[in-house]
Amino acid sequence: MKLTLKDGSVKEYQNPITAAEAAKDLSMGLYRAACAARIDGKVADLRTVLDHDCTLEILTFADEEGQRAFNHTASHILAQAVTHLYPEAGPAIDNGFYYDFDLPTPFTTEDLEKLEKEMAAIVKADLPLEKFELDAPEALEQMKDQPYKVELIQEHTGKGEKISFYRQGDFTDLCAGPHLMTTAPVKAIKLTSSTGAYWRGSEKNKMLCRVYGTAFPKRSELEAYLARIEEAKRRDHRKLGKELGLFMLTDEGPGFPFFLPKGMVLKNTLIDYWREVHKKYGYVEISTPIILNRSLW
Repeated sequence: MKLTLKDGSVKEYQNPITAAEAAKDLSMGLYRAACAARIDGKVADLRTVLDHDCTLEILTFADEEGQRAFNHTASHILAQAVTHLYPEAGPAIDNGFYYDFDLPTPFTTEDLEKLEKEMAAIVKADLPLEKFELDAPEALEQMKDQPYKVELIQEHTGKGEKISFYRQGDFTDLCAGPHLMTTAPVKAIKLTSSTGAYWRGSEKNKMLCRVYGTAFPKRSELEAYLARIEEAKRRDHRKLGKELGLFMLTDEGPGFPFFLPKGMVLKNTLIDYWREVHKKYGYVEISTPIILNRSLW
């Protein structure tokens, strides 16, 4: 079996191996940083067995798909922490690093702090994530106490598809993956907010409690990210516009700025510059109506 790597080099193996084992064979450092794999151009779990000639790329947190797998695992750690501290909560579904829960009231700031501590304990426990698949009837039995998961499984009933699950310690979740090998790499976690969100985005469905968070392999990376967020808040155009007297916002036009004298000076200066640049490169102007028949759009 030949594995063609990202740099074009080829590794040969006599027997099937997982993507994780291939990463370990290439470099222990790469194995420790691995989040997912790209096999024949498709993102896959590190547990995927390689049993034929293929291309292989090991994805780390520096890769978009690797970071997505990292955050996906973080969301499962969050869900497990909630089931430990708030057993009455009904997990619904995860996507990226947020998770929806069926609770009567949103989590408070104090609740989020407790959850962060519990998540840190789960990370420290270095729980392996185990993937397994069930037929739809078995999957329904597995999730019988979670109506939101049952709804999702029922959509696949009769299609002959296997339903994928991941287990970490005492927590099992319906999930397609991919995931990290264990909870240990998710060393820096910050839960940022708790809001309401309709199940599957429809106002006809029940309002759930959504918890957002962010996670990184290193504490220094998390601190740098949070510092950037704070700086962005200080530079928020809505905040600066008000402080500098550039424009105002009113209930009569939500989201539409009413430019004040200073704002008009700035706006016209930018437009003058825009005209100079366009004229320099041979562009000419036209003007279209502001209000048109909706059929145009």
